[in-house]
Formats: sequence, structure tokens, C-alpha cells
Amino acid sequence: MKALHLYAGPKARAHIAQHGLLPEHVGVIPGAAGGPKGLILGPLDRFIFGEWLPQSTQPIDLVGASIGAWRMATACLNQAVAGFERLEHDYIQQRYEPPPGQKRLSPQQVSEAFRRSLQAFYEGHMTEVLNHPRYRLHVMTAHGRHLLHREHAWLTPMGYAGAYVCNAVRRKAMGWWLERVVFSSPHKSAQGTRHGLDLPFGTNDFATQQVALTEVNFMPALQASCSIPFVLQAVHDIPGAPRGAYWDGGITDYHLHLNYTPPSTSPIVLYPHFQQAVVPGWLDKALKWRHRSSAFLDHAVVLAPNPEWVRTLPNSKLPDRSDFVTYAHDFDARVKVWQQAASASQQLADELADWLDRPHTQTLHRL
Repeated sequence: MKALHLYAGPKARAHIAQHGLLPEHVGVIPGAAGGPKGLILGPLDRFIFGEWLPQSTQPIDLVGASIGAWRMATACLNQAVAGFERLEHDYIQQRYEPPPGQKRLSPQQVSEAFRRSLQAFYEGHMTEVLNHPRYRLHVMTAHGRHLLHREHAWLTPMGYAGAYVCNAVRRKAMGWWLERVVFSSPHKSAQGTRHGLDLPFGTNDFATQQVALTEVNFMPALQASCSIPFVLQAVHDIPGAPRGAYWDGGITDYHLHLNYTPPSTSPIVLYPHFQQAVVPGWLDKALKWRHRSSAFLDHAVVLAPNPEWVRTLPNSKLPDRSDFVTYAHDFDARVKVWQQAASASQQLADELADWLDRPHTQTLHRL
């Protein structure tokens, strides 16, 4: 059974029909939020960043939210393949056990454990991530406004309830409660490094600010991008950014359904994803009419698992956060299930490598 499905927007299809898909054609790579689901993308990441893209030299913008931000930052390491292998190992092996007499860890305890994990992972490597000669990293976060400006025991639930209602009416209206803040590493050009800030996507869809990503704010920005509300604490007052509370970048941009503007010389948005649908925000998960493709994705090529293949994985699904509950008292069983899914995902990378060596148009699905 085929594991990999490839979906392409109309402009990407036209480009591939005329030119094929070469590594120098890629201008943007997004990395979605989605927690453990991202584990199945490890083999694709190792192939794309370790074997395929090194055949080209063009600058590429890497845009990530939550685990996608962790993946995209890992791609900027000098030893990216080893980094992706460690990310997979560390994520699978994470263990959050409450102390005796406590039913579950508090958000503060989870946040502290996660902070230590990020520190151990990137300590001594921030300079290479921020100054990669080709890749420019954009870390997505959700910055609270009004009732959500500071994390609070009862104001925060009220604020998210308000955000949910506003988002259900109109996605842009959620901007009254939460804004998108993007932390971007320095811009690379033929003339060298510039500190001017620009983005590889339009921002008319949602309230947006951009902040320079530096060694001072790298760790708090990355932790904020992964800080799921009510599971982890918000990260407050990130250096160099507007004051206030910052949460998981997936709240505003769950699957990074953005108005991508890749350069004409590298017009493809290459998107390794764990499903076909590119859902705009976390609060849109239940709003199925927002799961359809749009003109924002015209340049995108989405690499996603075949749903029938997914049903061959343990428990007939992708790894997800519910597994922490299912296997709450059996750590070894969860680790085994997740390792099996990650290992099976090598088929995705193998099929992509094979597809890149053959004529393309017959095997592309419409996004």
C-alpha cells in the first residue's frame, strides 16, 4: 500500500508540469502544530534537509508553530539529521509523572520540565540556528490581548471563551483576543545578513506583529510557541517583544494556512504535513468549512500520509496527545507504539525520493 499522498495547489501543479520539482524550486517550508502527530514527519525531515535540499543553494524561509517550530529550528542545526534523530528520541521518551500524592502535574511543573528539555537540546547551538547560511527561521506565537494579556486563574478561561466565540463568527475577529507574533531570525540575501524584518506570507488575514529572533529571546519564544493553554504556562514578557502572555503558535496558526508569497525564482511551498487539510487555527478544528484549501495555498505541495496507510499504524491512527492518557500507567507501551509509528514512516520518505525521480503530474492530487 502506498503511504504517501502528494497534493498541490494550481500554481504548484503548473510549475511541476513544466519544470518538475527540483530542490532549487523550494522557497518556503512550513511546520504545523500538532504535537505527537509530527513524529511521523521525522523520516521526511531527514531526507529533505539531509539529502535533497543540500543539492541546492537558494535561501529558504522555515515557518513553524509548536512542534513545527521545534522541527524547523532543528533543520537549522549544522548537524540537522542528527538533530532530527534526537528530537524524535527525546519526544518519544518524554515522561511526565506527578510526585506522590499528586494526580497530575501542574502547568508550572510541565513548563519547567519542557524548559529544561529545550535548554539541553539547543544549548551551545543557538548561534548556528540563528545564523544558518540558507535558512531563515520564523517562530509563530499567540500573544494575548485584553483579558488574555496576563495569564490568570479565571480571566484566562473567560478570555479563551471569548476568543472561541469571536473566531466562530469570523476568524479575523479573534484578533481582538489574540494576535500573531512572529519571531524571525536575521534576513539572508546575496549582499549578506540584514536585520530588516519581512515575512514569506501576507498578514492581512489576521492581526500580526514581527519581532527579531535573537539569542536572548530564542528559548522563551520557542517555549511559548509550544505552550498549549492550560497544559503549560504562558511565557510572559519575552525580551524584545510586546509585553504580555504568549501561548502556543498553533492557537492562531494551527496548520499555517497562510497567504504564502514565495520568490518567483523558488516558487514552491513544500509542506510535509500529517494530513491533507491545512486548518487555519486551533479553534477551527471543529469548523469543518474552514478546512478547505484556498488561494493562500496555490503554491503549496503538501506531503501527507495516505489515510488508508494511517489505519495500518498501531491503534489505526497517528500518535497524538490522547496517548498520554491511554498509556498513563504504561510508559513502555506508549513508547513502543510511538516508535513503531515513527519507524513505519520511513516509507513516506522512501516514496518521496522515488517520486522525485519520476514524471510527476500523474501522481499529484489537487489540494
